Amino acid sequence: MADICPKCGLPLEICACQALEKEEAQKIKVYTTKMRFGKLVTIVEGLSADDLAGTAKELKMRLACGGTSKEGRIVLQGNHKDKVRKLLVALGYNEANISMR
Repeated sequence: MADICPKCGLPLEICACQALEKEEAQKIKVYTTKMRFGKLVTIVEGLSADDLAGTAKELKMRLACGGTSKEGRIVLQGNHKDKVRKLLVALGYNEANISMR
């Protein structure tokens, strides 16, 4: 017998709870700023705490850059503002909820 999702009651193979959470009204902000020694970094804010580490790992891998995830935000080394938007949409986040500054 298959395991049952505690949220929706469906079998885990067809559960869509994680996809639905990403589509909810999260306001995600993507912007660049200068850090130490005048280096540009891209910052992503507004992701839930349980998605933060996984999303940061995926963005760093696909962008081939360094970075960190702490204090509720992802900091990526370099100016990747345009690429981050496309990657977040590919990861299942709603494009209408992503704002660029």
